[in-house]
Amino acid sequence: MEFEWSVVWQALPELFKGAQLTVMIALAGLAGGLVIGIVAGLMRAYGNALLNGIAFLYIEVIRGTPIVVQVMFIYFALPLAVDIRINPITAAITAIIVNAGAYIAEIVRGSFLSIHNGLREAGLALGLPSWKVLLYVIGPLAFRRMIPALGNQFIVSLKDTSLFIVIGVGELTRQGQEIMAANFRAVEIWSAVAVFYLIMTGTLTLVLRLTEKRMKIL
Repeated sequence: MEFEWSVVWQALPELFKGAQLTVMIALAGLAGGLVIGIVAGLMRAYGNALLNGIAFLYIEVIRGTPIVVQVMFIYFALPLAVDIRINPITAAITAIIVNAGAYIAEIVRGSFLSIHNGLREAGLALGLPSWKVLLYVIGPLAFRRMIPALGNQFIVSLKDTSLFIVIGVGELTRQGQEIMAANFRAVEIWSAVAVFYLIMTGTLTLVLRLTEKRMKIL
């Protein structure tokens, strides 16, 4: 079977639309996931028994269930439970937020706890409140250590958007499937989809490598 480049060129506009939606869902979801992950991670690292328990339960439930199950629960089950309407894109972004947040929480917890406790004690001894010690003393050091792991999680979450095909989100994989169903050129279409994902993940990897180099990650 001969590879038809014309099929790829014809499909590019629709694939670009799908790629744009993929990036939008990933960025919005990771922004929210980063906020939740930092909060839950700090709850696990420095919270009292109640806060630690809440964060632990959230992390274990999310890490113990596939993201496909999570997005289908959000899209199909949650509206029935609370009588609200959720569109596919909102469900997809929410799933990334919830899923990525759990993994980021463990990254944050491990990074903060890896910093020698003497620095925290020194900050407190100087009269700084706990939140300032975490923000200005421990935080910058912990952030440097968590960048490689965060980068890996960002790439995983970006690729996880392909699973939202199950609720009809028109992201890159969905667009590829619809185009292939119309022209039956599976080799050309899925090769093009794979290249799009490689470009997106490669760009993200490059940004992370430059960030690590700039911050002189050890």
